Amino acid sequence: MSENHTAFPSLLKTWRSRRRLSQLDLALEAGLSQRHISFLETGRSQPSRAAIAQLGFALQMPAAEIDTLLISAGFAAPSMDTRWSADTRTAVQASIDHVLAGHEPFPAFSVDRIWSIQKANAAAQSFFGEIGNVTELNILRAIMMPGPVRDSLVNWQPNTRALMRLLEMEVARRPNDLDAQALLKELVELPGVREALESAPTSAPVPVLTMNFTVGDADLNLFSMIATIGMSADAALDDIRIETLLPADDATRNWFLARVH
Repeated sequence: MSENHTAFPSLLKTWRSRRRLSQLDLALEAGLSQRHISFLETGRSQPSRAAIAQLGFALQMPAAEIDTLLISAGFAAPSMDTRWSADTRTAVQASIDHVLAGHEPFPAFSVDRIWSIQKANAAAQSFFGEIGNVTELNILRAIMMPGPVRDSLVNWQPNTRALMRLLEMEVARRPNDLDAQALLKELVELPGVREALESAPTSAPVPVLTMNFTVGDADLNLFSMIATIGMSADAALDDIRIETLLPADDATRNWFLARVH
């Protein structure tokens, strides 16, 4: 048995503990016997691909974590095999392009699980330039590190708290995502971020947290909507988010509309 294979029992037990399920609970949810679950967790039995699929569904694991479970058991993950998904991925990318273009003249962009930009529409590219970000592709890093983007965001502190909570949730959702863990550690160490996290809100929570930017003489108020690929069992597709920024008032709407040529 390879060193990789020995990781499966520990991963399975860890995920079962995370979900606070007994072996019997998991067996009932996954349609397997309690004896089989026990043998899998001790390494006495090796799982089949079908069993891992059943366990992943029962444990409500993200696609990337199911990939990790498969690899730990010695199987190739579905995301490694692009033959079956080439057409689907092409269709998804075309659909993303359609959504981004359709959101003009307001900013829209697709990001991965840690908010690194993959694609952006023309309005987003122009807006990023207006607030001083022309090189940093990670949205969280651009907002939180000292610089022009952070300086232009009037309500930086509450937005930092909210965005860091989202990243913490992503790390909790995917405990084997080393990139997300590294980014979280990096951002916490940036000047002012820890203080923002520890500070208490100064007012009652609002229904929708807006991002209030100062761009030249304009005060822009934006809120975001985030969409994901539904029912995806492919880790690469499961990572994709489409974020659209929308005007929270007429002045902001008119500012963007005035830039339509």
